[in-house]
Amino acid sequence: MHPILAHRAKLALYLAAWLALALLLAALTTLAGNLSWREALAFVVPLMLLYAFVCLSTWYLCRAFAVERSSLVQLFSVHVLAALSSAGLWLLLGKVWAETLARFPWFNGLNTRFPQNVALLAGAAVLLFWLMSVMHYLFIAFENTRNIEKSLLQLQLLAREAELQNLKAQIHPHFLFNSLHSLSALTTIDANGAREMCLRLSEFLRKSLAMKADTRIPLAEELKLLDNYLAIERIRFGTRLQVEKHVDTETESCPVPALLLQPLLENAVNHGIAHLLEGGVIVLGAQKRAERLEIVLTNPCDPDRPQRRGEGMGLQNVSKRLATLYGGNAAIAWENLAEYFHVRIVLPCGTA
Repeated sequence: MHPILAHRAKLALYLAAWLALALLLAALTTLAGNLSWREALAFVVPLMLLYAFVCLSTWYLCRAFAVERSSLVQLFSVHVLAALSSAGLWLLLGKVWAETLARFPWFNGLNTRFPQNVALLAGAAVLLFWLMSVMHYLFIAFENTRNIEKSLLQLQLLAREAELQNLKAQIHPHFLFNSLHSLSALTTIDANGAREMCLRLSEFLRKSLAMKADTRIPLAEELKLLDNYLAIERIRFGTRLQVEKHVDTETESCPVPALLLQPLLENAVNHGIAHLLEGGVIVLGAQKRAERLEIVLTNPCDPDRPQRRGEGMGLQNVSKRLATLYGGNAAIAWENLAEYFHVRIVLPCGTA
């Protein structure tokens, strides 16, 4: 079905435009001195509204003979033949309409004056048919461009989803490697602890794997996932691992990408707490500033530890996820001090 016929509002606007053209053509026939205003309106307006529907056929003609698939000669021949055929049919209907109106006293003799308007009507019919063809070609080109843009957007979304899935896939093997390494050590010295760690590890993986890579959850829910992770690590480190949270209540509903903070907390444990004989305190803070969420994570470090090279997988992962999900509207920065490692994340705060 033609796009205009599928929507009443568009059809009404289309017919209104043709009504304006009908009034213009009626004025031209009146100025030519052949018809009075009454005769011109009664004769031209119904014919023009009928021709409006005839010209909708150019939509199918333009789609059948697309510009990119047809030669210039073919396009010219098809549209000239179609315009002349449509104009001829319209003039035939016009003659019948003039004969019909001439039967009424107000339009006496209209049929005898019809031949004097044939040239004007034929020229208008051909020009309007070609004008509709051009408009339909433009509309088809616009529609094709929009479809291409839509396809590109879908491809970009698929690419982003694939990238996020890849980033998420990096988290679990890295985390599992560290957890299984700890579990292996526990089995020889603390069987009960190893059993508890297995249970907590399976629960953490069950919840995290159920989430899509681009899932956003409230910060409060993200903190619960971190608590599950910390429960696993406390079996390994005991009282050496302490965490302080300074989270403003108003930030708990702010949406964050699921498992965004877990790689950072894992870094804090493995590259900070693990190298300290007496352990230490990891400080996690969150506050809201001007509709933006600021998350700060600080962990103690051994000043005599070997200096890390590069950014590390956890930092790279979080940085890439933020760039993929938020573009330039989110940022992560870190500072490697002698006794502390400091990470700061800023991202939009809406409602999850």
